[in-house]
Amino acid sequence: MTTYWCERAWLPDGIADAVRIEVDGGKITSVTANAPRAGTVLNGLTLPGFANGHSHAFHRALRGRTHHDRGTFWTWRERMYSLASRLDPDSYHRLARGVYAEMVLAGYTSVGEFHYLHHAPGGKPYAEPNAMGEALRQAAADAGIRLTLLDTCYLAGGIGVEPDEVQQRFSDGSAAKWAQRVGEMREGETFRVGGAIHSVRAVPEDQLSEVDNGTPEDRPLHIHLSEQRAENEQCMAAYHWTPTGLLWDNGVLTDRLTAVHATHLTAGDIKWLGEARSRACFCPTTERDLGDGIGPARTLLDAGVRLSLGSDSNAVVDAFEETRALELNERLASEQRGRFTAEELLGAATDHGAVGWDEVGELAPGAGADLVTVGLGSVRTAGIEPSGVVFAASGADVRDVVVAGREIVRGGVHQLIDRPETVLAKEIEALWQS
Repeated sequence: MTTYWCERAWLPDGIADAVRIEVDGGKITSVTANAPRAGTVLNGLTLPGFANGHSHAFHRALRGRTHHDRGTFWTWRERMYSLASRLDPDSYHRLARGVYAEMVLAGYTSVGEFHYLHHAPGGKPYAEPNAMGEALRQAAADAGIRLTLLDTCYLAGGIGVEPDEVQQRFSDGSAAKWAQRVGEMREGETFRVGGAIHSVRAVPEDQLSEVDNGTPEDRPLHIHLSEQRAENEQCMAAYHWTPTGLLWDNGVLTDRLTAVHATHLTAGDIKWLGEARSRACFCPTTERDLGDGIGPARTLLDAGVRLSLGSDSNAVVDAFEETRALELNERLASEQRGRFTAEELLGAATDHGAVGWDEVGELAPGAGADLVTVGLGSVRTAGIEPSGVVFAASGADVRDVVVAGREIVRGGVHQLIDRPETVLAKEIEALWQS
């Protein structure tokens, strides 16, 4: 049994003072407000751990390297493909352990890795078919973060287009072969396996339901959905459906589906997603980095869609930046303030259910023991109301992080990986020199 005493804590019914949280076996066993000081003291405001609902770990090596000659989403993608061609299981493990350590330092305690870099160059399977996924599993274990490997089916280079040389690394050839490979992976205490359809561009219509059926019923299924207007136009031309409509027509639109980005939706798309009680995962820092646009987050929530958040390309890794951007983007699009309450923002930011950890996301008895403590005395947070932390704090204000009852960050220092910034610098430089 471990006891934490929190100066303040954000509980399900609001922020309380002097909160004692007792933890045993990776779960919270009791929560008591106005308790005497005892155990490990966490000064500041303690929150449930944040959930990173959508990540491409290897994209971290693109940060600060795609701004030349202005560029577009498509020129960015070509540089991303160049990077993908350079990775192997060993280098991916080394890079990802730095990326996941950065996430924990920024307040994340779980991550959904949208993983499509499966095979060796040319599409040849590794001797261990899941070698790249296993590299990510080990990296997450090294960094002390919960990982859901959203193993991604990626079969085409576009609607009716064969995969190119780099994309061959992503493809298993068919949804059935994808499911067979993914079925060989075994879960662990802080590791789960879900499924993903890369997009309606990358998975033909006749394979969509096979990916759905190939993902266990109790695990999440994700898809990039309507991120670009061009995707909608191509889908309409080929299938006479929007991407959302195509999923609905094929029985894939359910309450375990998370639509990532969900940027360019019709009123009918929003209605379908709401009726299915699906989720939408917004990735604001990446969406603005790529110039994707601003999705209809408030309208989706009002329609019954559950919201979550992710760092996607990892151009920025900061749980607080993603959280407040959900509100700030809505303000820009609507020209109105107060689109979300602080409680709604925290709910989206801590929706671990989006990546298959339904038991995590609250400071309450029975929940997974994931805690993030933020200092309230920095130049960013000094003088704020505690609930204003979602608008004022940054990842630099994270002082302590506990994942599944295990202390991973203490006093702003990662306890498992020495100097993650050095790890990242070394591995990223090596990749671009290879």
